[in-house]
Amino acid sequence: MAKTPSSGSARRFRGFEPASGLLRDRIRAAGEKRGFAVTRLLTGWAEIVGEDLARMTRPVKMSYPRDNFGATLTLLVRSAHAPMVEMEKPRLIEKVNACYGYAAISRITLTQTAPTGFSDGHADFMTPPKPPAPPDPAIEAEARRSAGGVADEGLRLALENLTRNYLTRTASSKKGR
Repeated sequence: MAKTPSSGSARRFRGFEPASGLLRDRIRAAGEKRGFAVTRLLTGWAEIVGEDLARMTRPVKMSYPRDNFGATLTLLVRSAHAPMVEMEKPRLIEKVNACYGYAAISRITLTQTAPTGFSDGHADFMTPPKPPAPPDPAIEAEARRSAGGVADEGLRLALENLTRNYLTRTASSKKGR
């Protein structure tokens, strides 16, 4: 006869555990901080509103009135796409309410931003990042020279990186004066 686990014992995983289970609590805490009771709105935004609107918008905040019905959803949108998103507000409200299963939101407000990000320091989410500028050859040579006598490979690379960062900051601060 096979043993059945007692109802009070927690199930133990053997092997790999799904990543969604490992991050579930952190995602929920971050979502609740911004007013999102259901994190599916944040994690599945493209599935809920469609790829075309997901590329132009990003949910930022959900604010509830005192009676907890008819919340306001704040979306981040680039100013060039704001008129198009403004026309799609009724459709967005329907789709988001379908995700919640009831009339959770009654209004959508748009926060227009520059293409470089938002107040939290997020990277641009609508265009690919620019490649880094090529390093200055004089700074690279100085970084290699300063860590040249170190035999340990890891330590030598760390010292080169430290020297490179210091010299780059020094050079950029002198340009700003």
